[in-house]
Amino acid sequence: MRPRLSVFRSNAHVVAQLIDDAAHRTIAQASDMTGKSAKGKKESRSIRAGKVGEKIAALAHAKGIQAAVFDRGGYRYHGLVKMLCEGARKGGLTI
Repeated sequence: MRPRLSVFRSNAHVVAQLIDDAAHRTIAQASDMTGKSAKGKKESRSIRAGKVGEKIAALAHAKGIQAAVFDRGGYRYHGLVKMLCEGARKGGLTI
């Protein structure tokens, strides 16, 4: 069974989690709040969302996960949600 890639977005941040529904636990999580960017350098929210997608894909590969089911959490598939999904695909995760 493939884990679920769940997305949460707020006005300021984006969070992605890989969830194993059978075992009721979170396998990995990534957000744009972790890590620090260069001082004075601000990235757009969409670029940060793409990096979160790449980060969650790297964490998934480290755990041996190649594919996931995308759960957009009721958000429309555009903007930040789309960039996160594309970043995860770019990182090698099959959705």
